[in-house]
Amino acid sequence: MPAISVQNVSVDLGGVHVLEDLTFAIPQGDVVAILGPNGSGKTTLLKAMLGLIPFHGEIRIFGKHLHAVRELIAYVPQRFDFDREFPITVGEYMDLARHRHTPPDRIASRLAEVGLPATLLDQRLGSLSGGQMQRVLIAQALLNNPLVLFLDEPAANIDISGEATFTGILKDLSKRQDVTVVMVTHDISMVTGLVDHVLCLDGRMLCFGRTNQVLTEKKINEVFRGDSAGRSH
Repeated sequence: MPAISVQNVSVDLGGVHVLEDLTFAIPQGDVVAILGPNGSGKTTLLKAMLGLIPFHGEIRIFGKHLHAVRELIAYVPQRFDFDREFPITVGEYMDLARHRHTPPDRIASRLAEVGLPATLLDQRLGSLSGGQMQRVLIAQALLNNPLVLFLDEPAANIDISGEATFTGILKDLSKRQDVTVVMVTHDISMVTGLVDHVLCLDGRMLCFGRTNQVLTEKKINEVFRGDSAGRSH
C-alpha cells in the first residue's frame, strides 16, 4: 500500500483552474520533490494533500481519507512569521505549539535528531538563524511521530553550507525512521542528492518517476522554461 495515493485530482481556486487531473502514488519511506515554476500549483497540491483546500478527485493516506489520518501527518511551512522580540524560548514554543505538555527530555531528543543541542531549549526563539529555525520547526513537527512529513520550500532559509546537514536530516527520517517526506522545492541540487521520486508540475503533471530516470536536463528545461529559480545553487 502506498503512503499517499492521488487519483484524478483537480483544484479550482476563485474560478481559476489551478491543477488538472493528477494521478500518482508515493511509496512509504520515500523522499519526493514537487518541482515546477512559480504559479505551477506546487503549494496548491501540498495544501490539497493536507486537506486544507477543496479539490475534486481522491487523496488517501495509507488507504484512508484525510480526515481519518490527521495524527499521521505533519507540515512545515515555507515561512514562519512571528515577532522576534517576543520573549519565548525554543522549549516553550515547542511545548505550546503541540497543544499539550511535552516533557523537556522528549523535546531535547527531537532537537538532537535534527542536529541541535539540548542547550537550545532555553535560547530565545527570535535569536535563531534561518537554518536553526527551520530545524526547530521540523523537530516540533516530529513530536507527534508522523508517518508523513510535508515541507514547503524547506531550503529557502538555509545557506549552502547548511544544506548538507539538512539533507542528512531528511535522509535519516526516510531511511531509518520510514517517514515519507514530500517537499515543494526549486533547488535542483538538493533534489539530485536526496530525492527518490520527482513530480514535475505546471498545472498538470509533466513527469513523475524515480529521480535518476525522469530528471534529465531536457526535462528540467521543459519544466522551468528558463526560470532561473529552478537552477539555484
